[in-house]
Amino acid sequence: MRHPTFMRLVRNGTGLLVASASFCACAQEASQIQLYGLVGAYAAKMERSGGPVAVAQLAHGGLTTSFWGVRGTESLSGGYKVLFALESFFQPDTGAQGRNATDPLFSRNAYVGVEGGFGKLTLGRQTNPTYLNMGMLSPFGSSVVFSPLVLHSFVATYNGALVGDTVWNNAVQYSTPRVGGLAGNVIYGLGETAGSGGTANLGLHANYVNGGFSAAFSAQRFRVPVTAPLTEQKGYLVGAAYDFKVAKVYGSLAKSEASGTVNDTSTWDVGLKVPVTQNGAVLAEFAHTKRTRALVPENLRKTASLGYDHFLSKRTDVYAIYSRDKQTGFEAGDSVALGIRHTF
Repeated sequence: MRHPTFMRLVRNGTGLLVASASFCACAQEASQIQLYGLVGAYAAKMERSGGPVAVAQLAHGGLTTSFWGVRGTESLSGGYKVLFALESFFQPDTGAQGRNATDPLFSRNAYVGVEGGFGKLTLGRQTNPTYLNMGMLSPFGSSVVFSPLVLHSFVATYNGALVGDTVWNNAVQYSTPRVGGLAGNVIYGLGETAGSGGTANLGLHANYVNGGFSAAFSAQRFRVPVTAPLTEQKGYLVGAAYDFKVAKVYGSLAKSEASGTVNDTSTWDVGLKVPVTQNGAVLAEFAHTKRTRALVPENLRKTASLGYDHFLSKRTDVYAIYSRDKQTGFEAGDSVALGIRHTF
């Protein structure tokens, strides 16, 4: 029997409304599967301090990395339900799968789990909650192209402070229910190294949302994979934001500590989002990172982004962004971009 298709709006992890198709069996209303995603691209002249000369390009992602996904749930007795998600990054500019050639098919998420009154337990490849918390603390969200906080933390070409990807393999994650605005989770990424049971990644995270106030905390220990002389890295993030209606302000601090070598960082970041029309807002953010390394002078990196984001509808927005990047010993780099993204 062919099942009817229904369209509905759901809110994804970036806070955007996503139109998703739900395929429901009439005889089993408790089961459903949804197809959803986001496609974005931007035209830009991109340049970073210490990098190659400026290049004009049409690139994928932008404010949000493009992805598509399939997720589903099935209700069980006792108020429990089984859930799964399979999500893949892709590149609209070339049609290629993944963020790069090394990404697996389901590079964004690939997990199965159980949810109930106790919270949620999921197993598989999962987005690092430190990265998700950063999205709460930046007016540019979790953008790996325009958010100074994310650039300084996760992007290697910007001397990313945190070792490891924004997604963890072989992960077991427990997430608490949200109570009084507070929710937390613990994630454990098994190293799967024979004879080394302690070779694993661990993260403890919490965030709080109440009215216009939000706050986030993350602490992670990363061991897999690391390259000698580094044996492990500990990373910390704390920050808050408050929406005054006329403007939303952001502030955060981040720190990393390396074991096996001297390679530590400290970052502070401030941001601002100012609505200027019913559908548009000005975004501004500045990040400052100091890196201390063995036998190398301290390195300072300062990155600022200024942009305007305008929603044409609930699911489509266009934006213009200017970024300036400067690190010790190099000339500043200036970038300009125009982009569009659409959720489905």
